[in-house]
Amino acid sequence: MSKRSHIIDMINYQIELLKELDQSLLDDFFNNGTIVYCKKNEPIFMSGELEKYFYIVLNGKIKTLQIDIDSSREQTMFIYRKGDMFDTLILLDGKPHDVIYEVLESSELLQLPIEMVREWVYNNPQFNRRFFPYLASQMRYTEELASDLSIYSTAQRLSKLLLQNINPADRHHYQLLQNLSKTEIAKLIGSVRNVIERHIKDLKDQDIIENSRKNISIKNLEKLLEQSKRLLLN
Repeated sequence: MSKRSHIIDMINYQIELLKELDQSLLDDFFNNGTIVYCKKNEPIFMSGELEKYFYIVLNGKIKTLQIDIDSSREQTMFIYRKGDMFDTLILLDGKPHDVIYEVLESSELLQLPIEMVREWVYNNPQFNRRFFPYLASQMRYTEELASDLSIYSTAQRLSKLLLQNINPADRHHYQLLQNLSKTEIAKLIGSVRNVIERHIKDLKDQDIIENSRKNISIKNLEKLLEQSKRLLLN
């Protein structure tokens, strides 16, 4: 992970978190933030950076995962994309977080001193109006992941993942799943590659989706919704 610039122009990145903030808070971001660059597959946050800095994704994808030492099985907990923040747990309680971070796509991050961000959490209503709804959405996602893994089949979890990640600007494409390998998709829903490939093939054979290398697109949203409902009723 390498630093690129201390003087930044966040307007070019169109980050939702920073919209409609007053100039004084924006100045804090501009004057104290540093843009860092992470290359795909390189190790990051190995020297306690997350206890000193808070990060916002400007571009790219970074995943957080946990590994079972005995089985070597991985579970992807979250994939951070443009506008996502981490590590919110360390920010709030100051304790190390037992997760691993991995760069899926070369990424640009905004690095901020964590003590400064804590000060915003304690004292800045503007920042809180952005931060706490985001934190709630992360908590809700984690809760749903835990219940999905214990309740739903792999086919149900895949259908739900596809439906949840449709790009609202173009329902034929996915914001999260574009350029993700089948192995990475499997890790998102607690499965393995060959099982996911079989379910994706079933959806393709039913003319519900198109699947080309690392890109998935919907051909028939109505059929996907119908199949998802049918799976949940079984």
